[in-house]
Amino acid sequence: MGLRVLCRVLIDEQAAQRRHSLREVFNALRGLARAGTPWRLVPYDLPPWAVVYQQFRRWNEAGCFEAMVSDMRSIIRTAFGRQGQPSAVILDGRTLQSSCESGQRAGYDGYKRRKGSKVHMPVDTIGHLLTLTVTPADEQERSQVDALCEQAQQATGNTVKLALADQGYTGEQARSDAAENGIELQVVKLPEAKKGFVLLPRRWVVEHSFGWLARSKRLSRDFERMPEVLAGLHLVVFVTLMLLKVVILLASRASSQHPLAVFQCISSLSKAMSGAQNR
Repeated sequence: MGLRVLCRVLIDEQAAQRRHSLREVFNALRGLARAGTPWRLVPYDLPPWAVVYQQFRRWNEAGCFEAMVSDMRSIIRTAFGRQGQPSAVILDGRTLQSSCESGQRAGYDGYKRRKGSKVHMPVDTIGHLLTLTVTPADEQERSQVDALCEQAQQATGNTVKLALADQGYTGEQARSDAAENGIELQVVKLPEAKKGFVLLPRRWVVEHSFGWLARSKRLSRDFERMPEVLAGLHLVVFVTLMLLKVVILLASRASSQHPLAVFQCISSLSKAMSGAQNR
């Protein structure tokens, strides 16, 4: 059901020039992102790789994935009794190791000791994506505050008032850049006597989002020649993750059950299946 709705949103399935099913094209994108399949090694029972890549670039450049992420984020938030658009976001970045394809635009991240690209993203307090930018890994997080805050306000209609971040966003310039976009930047600092892993209040949500992305093998490294393709694949992963939640919400409405009850049922079933597979 969810994929049928998705295909109707992306393009008319009955277009005269259509030779391949859009559902199969999107299935190829999902499989490529999840399994880490190279573009030219898309399985033979799916549309040709050139068709998949060309249609992905069209959708990405038209902003289809960004629009779907925004709409589904609002649906999920409303279902859980929150405002459709967030008033608080969490900022952070993840560094991806470069590959032969992306090496020419890679930078060296001295903190992570890794050469590659850095994906900067704000997420809401549930962990769902608002927007993202891709830069060389040697770009500092604080230098992207202005662009991220501006894009976050555009994505939400200027509803964001507070941004939480780690110590990579310290400095008056970062605070000033956020204030110019109507956002208060708060840096959540580590305790002085740190021992081992410390869960930072509220800011840990973005690490949860990074964990979702880490399950997609295509995003384990930067395998793309162009940064906009890497950004688009991040959006595809979030569309896939959020689409399942929206389908569950629709099912809960049809069965007159609370969404939390349906989510708990699905979660228990998933754990049971994974446990059986491990045994």
